[in-house]
Amino acid sequence: MQLGLSVSDSDVSSFTPLVVLELADDTKAEAITWLLNRIRDKQKNGGAELLVDQLLFPAQDGQKSNPNVFVVGSTLQRLLKGAEDVGLFKEFQDGIMRGFTYANRESFKDFYGDGEGFLSDAECQYIIKHELDTLRAKNEEHVPGYPKVKLYPGKSVVRRLQSKGVLVQYFPLHNKEDLKRLSFSWYKKIKLSFQPLDDIRHYFGEGLALYFGFLEYFTFALVPMALIGIPYYLFDWEDYDKYVLFAVFNLVWSTVFLEVWKRCSATFAYGWGTLSRKKAFEEPRAGFHGALGFNPITGREEPVYPSSKRQLRIYLVSVPFVLLCLYLSFYVMMVYFDMENWAISVYNENPNFGTGILLFVPSIIYAVVIEIMNLLYRYAAEFLTNWENHRLESSFQNHLVLKVLVFNFVNCFASLFYIAFVMQDMVLLRQSLATLLITSQILNQVMEAFLPYWLQRRRNKKVHKRMRRVMGDKELPLLEQVQLETEMNTYLGTFDDYLEQFLLFGYVSLFSCVYPLAAVLVVLNNITEVYSDAFKMCHVFKRPFSEPAANIGVWQLAFETMSIIAVVTNCALIGLSSQVKAYFPESETQMILIVVAIEHVLLAFKFILAFVIPDVPKDIQVKLAKLEFDSLEALKKRVKSQLILKLQYVGIL
Repeated sequence: MQLGLSVSDSDVSSFTPLVVLELADDTKAEAITWLLNRIRDKQKNGGAELLVDQLLFPAQDGQKSNPNVFVVGSTLQRLLKGAEDVGLFKEFQDGIMRGFTYANRESFKDFYGDGEGFLSDAECQYIIKHELDTLRAKNEEHVPGYPKVKLYPGKSVVRRLQSKGVLVQYFPLHNKEDLKRLSFSWYKKIKLSFQPLDDIRHYFGEGLALYFGFLEYFTFALVPMALIGIPYYLFDWEDYDKYVLFAVFNLVWSTVFLEVWKRCSATFAYGWGTLSRKKAFEEPRAGFHGALGFNPITGREEPVYPSSKRQLRIYLVSVPFVLLCLYLSFYVMMVYFDMENWAISVYNENPNFGTGILLFVPSIIYAVVIEIMNLLYRYAAEFLTNWENHRLESSFQNHLVLKVLVFNFVNCFASLFYIAFVMQDMVLLRQSLATLLITSQILNQVMEAFLPYWLQRRRNKKVHKRMRRVMGDKELPLLEQVQLETEMNTYLGTFDDYLEQFLLFGYVSLFSCVYPLAAVLVVLNNITEVYSDAFKMCHVFKRPFSEPAANIGVWQLAFETMSIIAVVTNCALIGLSSQVKAYFPESETQMILIVVAIEHVLLAFKFILAFVIPDVPKDIQVKLAKLEFDSLEALKKRVKSQLILKLQYVGIL
């Protein structure tokens, strides 16, 4: 665990800085002294027992820099003890992943000497974040220097300071040498190979590694669809009836794809030590507020907000707002169809190259409007979810995901459903799907790759030039690095990345039988997505803290829901084909009943397949069972030894 830089670069005490802590520039001196003492104090006294020092930046362009920037580090022994506190799982000498304990540290694989290199950078920074987050108020009534910033015994000091604006931000520092090696093996070489997921996990943590693992798996899983879709596109372009077979393959593929991913996810999570890791007790969000009360679980004094008030906010404000946005989405869709009819009428009156191009203009404009509406709605949904005042971060995320998914699904796919099942115009459906998919991919690449890259290059040049103008040719790697990273954008998590893949999965699974090239376009998009996302993580955003994850969470349910909708959609498209209708020339009702019956059979097959394919591979099931057995045996021995000691104490033995 060597970051390749030291606080000695700025002429202060030498230790390896792992985390940057920035307070507001007008923070009271007594508050700073109190916080630093709490961070440095021994654990037995309620402190974090970490190393912390101040970074002093020179004045730039006649303006005084923020003097309240600190770097936080730790001794190796403290990190190893912290690894036990956070419940890290590491590989034991017998090959089984077990909870790490400091007392048995030498029994773990890859632990040599004093343990140097045993913990990854991401794990070290996660441990420091945990220690800072669990730094709790003792008997202080308020933050020194801030009488109005009340403190409650047992509550997180850092979260309180963050919610009141005293703590501006804290983030993990990049490791220049490790980042250079990771960049070279990840995205700087254009190659057809697997991503270095273990290296990504060591540097960024399990949550991001799982996202990139899913992105890679999704891309490879699309290859069969793409290979089958190309000949369909080339040779059967107008013969929609032959797409029935493609639709059936689509249904089977979407089910197998998700079930096999669960097994891959379990394999990754077990190897990374998160599959059997117990979830930590969740603290209230930094933005949660309410009247002072008692937590019935912990017995601590903390803000309490009535659930009934939250429900009223959800059902009387949030739900009507979402419905209003859905209505606006439908209204915009109908405007799009009016534009489409106008373009078709112009083309029919004077068919030429110019009017032929005009046919695609409404779809392109509509695709751009969809992206703008999705972006605006995302901000509104986040504001509303924050206003609902959810106590836990997990509850906040679940409500936000639900709001965003419902609107994005309707906004992106409503027009396609309308064309397919109301207008029943397969030519227009193919054209609209292709235009929406291609336009959204181009916009995403511009917004996610080119624009951030350009903005970050400008920012880096300005900071570099400013530091050099102030300090001349003197090397200040740490000061310059912290200055650069402090001004970088904060990575907001994998929410938007998973959302993009969810929508692409919808384009492929719902209507790709009408436009078989959809899978090809998504494969090409995802290949560029890997490189653009990798570059952003390494050079555009601040390094995020590791987020231990055993799976992709609520997104697994979202993808499975989409695959169920895909069964209904594809069966309906099959029923609309003239080839199927030819078998029932006199009875349309009979045809509908048979299509519905087939849909139910396919849904049953889907659920049976999900039941038959185990979510966790057999060898990992055995290892988990062995771990549980060993834990029960150890508990029995502990209880037995305690009982013997108690009996000896009372004189029976």
